[in-house]
Amino acid sequence: MLESLGEIMLVFGTKRAATRRVSMVGVAALILFTLVLPLVALPGQVRAQSDWSPPSTVFIPDTGQTIDGVFLDQWRAGGGVSAYGNPITQELTENGHTVQYYEYARFEYVPEDPDGIVVHLGDIGRELKPVTVFRTIPAIGSGKATDRPAAALAHETRAWVPLSDEIAAQPDTDTRTYIAETRHTVQNGFKDFWEATGAADYLGNPITEEFEANGVQYQVFERGKLAWTADSGVTMVPVGKILARQYHLDTTGTPTSDYPTYSEDLFVAPASNGVPGELWIEVNLSSQYMIVWDGTIDLAETYVSTGRPGFDTPTGTFYINSKLESQTMEGVLGGEYYNVPDVPWVMYFTDRGHAIHGTYWHDNFGAVMSHGCVNLPMDFAAWLYGIAGIGTRVEIHY
Repeated sequence: MLESLGEIMLVFGTKRAATRRVSMVGVAALILFTLVLPLVALPGQVRAQSDWSPPSTVFIPDTGQTIDGVFLDQWRAGGGVSAYGNPITQELTENGHTVQYYEYARFEYVPEDPDGIVVHLGDIGRELKPVTVFRTIPAIGSGKATDRPAAALAHETRAWVPLSDEIAAQPDTDTRTYIAETRHTVQNGFKDFWEATGAADYLGNPITEEFEANGVQYQVFERGKLAWTADSGVTMVPVGKILARQYHLDTTGTPTSDYPTYSEDLFVAPASNGVPGELWIEVNLSSQYMIVWDGTIDLAETYVSTGRPGFDTPTGTFYINSKLESQTMEGVLGGEYYNVPDVPWVMYFTDRGHAIHGTYWHDNFGAVMSHGCVNLPMDFAAWLYGIAGIGTRVEIHY
């Protein structure tokens, strides 16, 4: 089995995960609010010290497979099922390395990596390349019905041909970007999706131009493949599944396992019975108000701004699962593009991008304003970030 991650660095696959390496950015402005913060250190989340540890292997019942060690660390840190899909094979040995196939990715364990980046994302998009790629653009055919399969193959094949110097020299636009490393472009909806998910950090660079097959537009990237239709928009093609079938890999899972079934709750340490109190956060969406509790003691409170209609902040019980001192938030959500640089004191509590964070771009707290996150005044966010650890419970309700 692979060892647990510990202090080993990973190549993170999503934009959110990649930004974990971002260094602290100083707070540029302070927003005054009515709360008077205490001058003494407050109790944080109290956890058992010696009799608890998170599981190193979990079971995924949807596919009947397990995820272990540093692969589990990578999967959770990089976005889990939303980024990589579920595992579809056991750990295998390929080219002297331990690998595991997921619906949209292949994890590769490379312990000899000189930079200590022991989990690599396989360049599975490159493995979709046709056996024959013409050096020049092939003919498309006469347009007759009998030519359609050949025409589709020709369209796909010529999409792999690197662009000429003349086309490459055309200037970039808002809807088109030329990538010199692979001599291909990414455009329109594919460009939006590629950039919103971390660009080369997640999918890698484009290695084809767009091409059409059976009424669907496709484009292949180093680590994945995108599809577009008018009805569905841009979606990920499950390349991991495609290659598993192509390589005749065993994807047979098991209905049950002795390992625990995956849940983020498995990674939240229990409160120690020996120390009273638990630091937890309550957010009331009706009043747009947050209270930070130590057990039943009200430590601090403030107005907040949560998701506006169509971008509703989810309700329920959550736990802070990752923290970033600063992060540029960018993406496309509900058809709206957003780009907010250097968002401070970020505390994620879902794997779908919902976070509690400081807010310097407005002071309209008490009113819904966000795309689903919980906006805090800067002072309060800095204080909360300092005392709320990973695993802090967050209760959100109306």
